[in-house]
Amino acid sequence: MAVPRTLARARLAAASGFFAQGLVFISLTSRLPDITEKWDIGELLLSLLLLMMVLLAGAGSVLAEKVAERRDSASMLRLGLLLVMAGVAVIALAPDRAVFVGAMAVYGVGLGVVDATTNMQAVALEHRYGRPILPSFHGAWTLGGVAGAGLSLATGSLPLGVVAAVAVVPLAVVFAPLLPRVQAVPDTAAAAAVPWRPILLVGLGMVLFYMVDTATQTWGPLFLDDTFDTPSGLVALATLPYLVASGILRIAGDGLVARYGAVLVLRVGAVAGSAALAVVVFAPTWPVAVLGFTLLGAGVAVIAPLSFSAAARIAGGGPEDTVLDPDARQARVDAVIARFNQFNYAGALLGSVMTGVVGSGSLRVGFAVPMVLILGIVPLARAFAPVGTGVSAPRPSDVGSAS
Repeated sequence: MAVPRTLARARLAAASGFFAQGLVFISLTSRLPDITEKWDIGELLLSLLLLMMVLLAGAGSVLAEKVAERRDSASMLRLGLLLVMAGVAVIALAPDRAVFVGAMAVYGVGLGVVDATTNMQAVALEHRYGRPILPSFHGAWTLGGVAGAGLSLATGSLPLGVVAAVAVVPLAVVFAPLLPRVQAVPDTAAAAAVPWRPILLVGLGMVLFYMVDTATQTWGPLFLDDTFDTPSGLVALATLPYLVASGILRIAGDGLVARYGAVLVLRVGAVAGSAALAVVVFAPTWPVAVLGFTLLGAGVAVIAPLSFSAAARIAGGGPEDTVLDPDARQARVDAVIARFNQFNYAGALLGSVMTGVVGSGSLRVGFAVPMVLILGIVPLARAFAPVGTGVSAPRPSDVGSAS
């Protein structure tokens, strides 16, 4: 069936939002060694700054949920992109530490708004298409990250201020034709009927993914810089091959899941991810560590898109749901996705803050934490199975307390 042109344009616009978010985020994290040197920030202080940013991102996601109930995700995405644009520009050009910290706060709020609303857009479009397309959106984020890491490699010898140039990318997306929503009166009875318990189990899986993902993208360049004799211009190799491998697996993700099922794909990926982090932790040289990060990207790539797809399906966002009219369904799923996005920041806290605090003496120890915890995906994987596949959700005793 041919896809309407307006829908195809909205899909490209939403993918551009993911791309812009990935480009900006990796452009910043790849230059963390330069940022910490410029402002004389140690690992513990950086962990506190990252904690502030993650908490504000969570607040931004909640803001997106509340405002999207009255307006729509497209309007909030545009606002979030403007905050990201302003934040990254000032972070790169800040004249003193106070302005730098303020810019990180603005960027944190924008990060949360964009994270929530891009996924709102993606889930709504997946429902309109009637087939899985979430991996391709997250692949667009990865492509943006690859571009950001490549830009950092190319400009690594230039002053930090050049990072401000990436602010034009989110600004351009502000004018893209995002998917609107006809305003619907919230269906409080339907919202109350959302089955949060299985959504929570899927959310725990996303926590584990973002723990690994944020640890790699935040601390990976510093790990190469502090642990080895890595040339300063090559520290971005902690994230670039990771993102390339992740992007390749996300492109292939739809086919892999269709052939083998989400449960098996997730379990194999979790074991591979743990093994890859073991390579990082025990790496004797920086090229071996880069190999470990690359294998890690392939192992954990599809956890996030499968998490959002599963949460939307459980909330009633799948094409089989005929209880609600389309606009009321999208309104409900928007709210669920924004709330579900909080799991992102719980994982980010574990990845960015705990990895830095535990690894304040040695980042090898810091990366040993996600190496063990990512194996929690193995029992949680059953929660991702579509209803009717014969794979039951895990009992609470299988995964610890889920209430």
